[in-house]
Amino acid sequence: MKDDAYELHAHLCGIFSNPKRLEILDILRDRELSVTDILKKVHISKTNLSQHLAIMKDRGVLKSRRKGQRVYYSISNTKVIEAYDLMKKILCEIIDDRATRLKR
Repeated sequence: MKDDAYELHAHLCGIFSNPKRLEILDILRDRELSVTDILKKVHISKTNLSQHLAIMKDRGVLKSRRKGQRVYYSISNTKVIEAYDLMKKILCEIIDDRATRLKR
């Protein structure tokens, strides 16, 4: 049972292991956008973007809604952005620490 929880946790955290998915999270952090609008910002193929969005939606990180021909995506839970920001802060601290050690 505990192994299942670790597996699910790793599955969710995998969202944060791809640079394009991180970029998508950052773009959607405070707004809902259509696939077309996201595509203009991430500069990848529509097929590739669709794959990323499907993975993120499947893992519960994004939600979508259809309006006519357009599909709009947004962050499903604000805690996702809190986790994103926390990991970014940790990364900055690691970089600062390494830079400080190199100066010594």
